[in-house]
Amino acid sequence: MADTARPTNPAGRPVVRPLSPHLQIYRWTWTMAMSVAHRITGVALYGGTALLALWLVALAAGPGAYGPVAWFFGSILGRLILFVYTWILLHHMLGGIRHLVWDFGHGMEPGTRIAMARFTLIGSVALTVLVWIVALVAR
Repeated sequence: MADTARPTNPAGRPVVRPLSPHLQIYRWTWTMAMSVAHRITGVALYGGTALLALWLVALAAGPGAYGPVAWFFGSILGRLILFVYTWILLHHMLGGIRHLVWDFGHGMEPGTRIAMARFTLIGSVALTVLVWIVALVAR
Protein backbone atom coordinates (compact mmCIF):
# COMPACT_ATOMS: atom_id res chain seq x y z
CA MET A 1 0.00 0.00 0.00
CA ALA A 2 1.22 3.54 -0.69
CA ASP A 3 2.70 5.64 2.08
CA THR A 4 0.12 8.23 3.16
CA ALA A 5 2.32 10.17 5.57
CA ARG A 6 2.65 13.89 4.84
CA PRO A 7 6.07 14.89 3.52
CA THR A 8 8.19 16.98 5.85
CA ASN A 9 10.90 19.55 5.27
CA PRO A 10 14.42 19.18 6.72
CA ALA A 11 13.23 20.88 9.95
CA GLY A 12 10.63 18.14 10.42
CA ARG A 13 7.64 20.39 9.72
CA PRO A 14 4.95 19.28 7.27
CA VAL A 15 5.31 20.67 3.75
CA VAL A 16 2.38 22.94 2.92
CA ARG A 17 1.45 22.56 -0.71
CA PRO A 18 -1.05 24.71 -2.60
CA LEU A 19 -4.44 23.30 -3.45
CA SER A 20 -5.34 22.81 -7.08
CA PRO A 21 -6.67 26.01 -8.62
CA HIS A 22 -10.40 26.20 -9.13
CA LEU A 23 -12.56 28.42 -11.32
CA GLN A 24 -13.86 30.29 -8.29
CA ILE A 25 -10.46 31.83 -7.57
CA TYR A 26 -9.90 33.15 -11.07
CA ARG A 27 -11.04 36.57 -12.26
CA TRP A 28 -13.22 36.12 -15.36
CA THR A 29 -11.42 37.52 -18.42
CA TRP A 30 -12.24 38.07 -22.08
CA THR A 31 -9.92 35.28 -23.17
CA MET A 32 -11.57 32.85 -20.73
CA ALA A 33 -15.04 33.80 -21.96
CA MET A 34 -14.07 33.46 -25.62
CA SER A 35 -12.41 30.10 -24.93
CA VAL A 36 -15.63 28.80 -23.40
CA ALA A 37 -17.68 30.34 -26.24
CA HIS A 38 -15.36 28.72 -28.81
CA ARG A 39 -15.96 25.30 -27.27
CA ILE A 40 -19.73 25.83 -27.05
CA THR A 41 -19.94 27.03 -30.65
CA GLY A 42 -17.87 24.03 -31.73
CA VAL A 43 -20.44 21.71 -30.18
CA ALA A 44 -23.34 23.76 -31.59
CA LEU A 45 -21.91 23.42 -35.10
CA TYR A 46 -22.88 19.74 -34.99
CA GLY A 47 -26.56 20.67 -34.68
CA GLY A 48 -26.32 23.25 -37.46
CA THR A 49 -24.52 20.80 -39.71
CA ALA A 50 -27.29 18.25 -39.08
CA LEU A 51 -29.85 20.88 -40.15
CA LEU A 52 -27.80 21.57 -43.28
CA ALA A 53 -27.69 17.85 -44.04
CA LEU A 54 -31.47 17.66 -43.54
CA TRP A 55 -31.94 20.51 -45.99
CA LEU A 56 -29.67 18.84 -48.58
CA VAL A 57 -31.40 15.47 -48.24
CA ALA A 58 -34.80 17.12 -48.62
CA LEU A 59 -33.53 19.02 -51.67
CA ALA A 60 -32.27 15.79 -53.24
CA ALA A 61 -35.48 13.90 -52.38
CA GLY A 62 -37.67 16.18 -54.48
CA PRO A 63 -40.40 18.77 -54.09
CA GLY A 64 -42.54 16.69 -51.73
CA ALA A 65 -39.79 16.48 -49.14
CA TYR A 66 -38.28 19.89 -49.82
CA GLY A 67 -41.51 21.87 -49.40
CA PRO A 68 -41.96 21.35 -45.63
CA VAL A 69 -38.24 21.94 -44.96
CA ALA A 70 -38.23 25.13 -47.03
CA TRP A 71 -41.38 26.27 -45.23
CA PHE A 72 -39.75 25.68 -41.83
CA PHE A 73 -36.53 27.52 -42.71
CA GLY A 74 -38.63 30.35 -44.15
CA SER A 75 -40.65 30.73 -40.93
CA ILE A 76 -39.71 33.13 -38.13
CA LEU A 77 -38.33 30.29 -36.00
CA GLY A 78 -36.40 28.85 -38.94
CA ARG A 79 -34.86 32.20 -39.81
CA LEU A 80 -33.92 32.76 -36.19
CA ILE A 81 -32.21 29.36 -36.11
CA LEU A 82 -30.36 30.20 -39.34
CA PHE A 83 -29.33 33.61 -37.96
CA VAL A 84 -27.95 32.05 -34.76
CA TYR A 85 -26.23 29.31 -36.78
CA THR A 86 -24.59 31.99 -38.94
CA TRP A 87 -23.27 33.71 -35.81
CA ILE A 88 -22.07 30.39 -34.37
CA LEU A 89 -20.24 29.57 -37.58
CA LEU A 90 -18.59 32.97 -37.87
CA HIS A 91 -17.72 33.18 -34.18
CA HIS A 92 -16.08 29.76 -34.26
CA MET A 93 -14.20 30.68 -37.44
CA LEU A 94 -12.84 33.91 -35.94
CA GLY A 95 -11.90 32.07 -32.74
CA GLY A 96 -10.04 29.53 -34.84
CA ILE A 97 -8.19 32.29 -36.69
CA ARG A 98 -7.27 33.85 -33.32
CA HIS A 99 -5.87 30.52 -32.15
CA LEU A 100 -3.97 30.10 -35.42
CA VAL A 101 -2.33 33.50 -34.90
CA TRP A 102 -1.40 32.44 -31.37
CA ASP A 103 0.03 29.16 -32.72
CA PHE A 104 2.49 31.22 -34.73
CA GLY A 105 3.52 33.03 -31.54
CA HIS A 106 1.90 36.37 -32.32
CA GLY A 107 -0.59 38.37 -30.27
CA MET A 108 0.36 36.93 -26.89
CA GLU A 109 0.94 40.28 -25.21
CA PRO A 110 -1.77 40.94 -22.59
CA GLY A 111 -3.32 43.94 -24.36
CA THR A 112 -3.24 42.29 -27.78
CA ARG A 113 -4.62 39.04 -26.42
CA ILE A 114 -7.63 40.79 -24.85
CA ALA A 115 -8.19 42.95 -27.96
CA MET A 116 -8.22 39.83 -30.16
CA ALA A 117 -10.73 38.15 -27.84
CA ARG A 118 -13.00 41.20 -27.97
CA PHE A 119 -12.65 41.36 -31.75
CA THR A 120 -13.77 37.74 -31.96
CA LEU A 121 -17.11 38.64 -30.39
CA ILE A 122 -17.57 42.04 -32.04
CA GLY A 123 -16.37 40.76 -35.42
CA SER A 124 -18.65 37.74 -35.37
CA VAL A 125 -21.71 39.87 -34.59
CA ALA A 126 -20.78 42.43 -37.27
CA LEU A 127 -20.08 39.75 -39.90
CA THR A 128 -23.35 37.95 -39.09
CA VAL A 129 -25.35 41.14 -39.57
CA LEU A 130 -23.42 41.90 -42.79
CA VAL A 131 -24.03 38.40 -44.20
CA TRP A 132 -27.75 38.68 -43.49
CA ILE A 133 -28.01 42.18 -44.96
CA VAL A 134 -26.28 41.01 -48.14
CA ALA A 135 -28.51 37.89 -48.28
CA LEU A 136 -31.72 39.87 -47.82
CA VAL A 137 -30.71 42.56 -50.33
CA ALA A 138 -29.60 39.98 -52.93
CA ARG A 139 -32.87 38.11 -52.52
